[in-house]
Amino acid sequence: MHRRRLGDAGERFAEHYVTRRGWRVLARQWRGASGEVDLVALDGDVLVLVEVKTRRGARFGAAEEAVDPAKAERLLALGEEFVAAHPEHSERVWRVDLVAITLDARGAVERVTHVPDAYQTG
Repeated sequence: MHRRRLGDAGERFAEHYVTRRGWRVLARQWRGASGEVDLVALDGDVLVLVEVKTRRGARFGAAEEAVDPAKAERLLALGEEFVAAHPEHSERVWRVDLVAITLDARGAVERVTHVPDAYQTG
């Protein structure tokens, strides 16, 4: 599976995963000056930026290990940018979650790891 198709499939699965939990998706692949966040959703009253990492097996490490400190900082910056661009959310508490998806050799979901509030400031 090509890298982009793998990522797109993971993002679709993650969207389904969070909506099954009652979250409301506000944006997909939202772009700001610091980059792109895969999903922006509401978990109740909390604004959540969701970083999705999808891997086929663990050959190159677990999906949840794929975000380095620089990417984590960009995700936090994107949170600030999203709130600034959407004043209707300026009073909301927000966080950045990780949804890591591991696929088996056939491309079926083998494991999903959801890490709420995965990246924090300072």
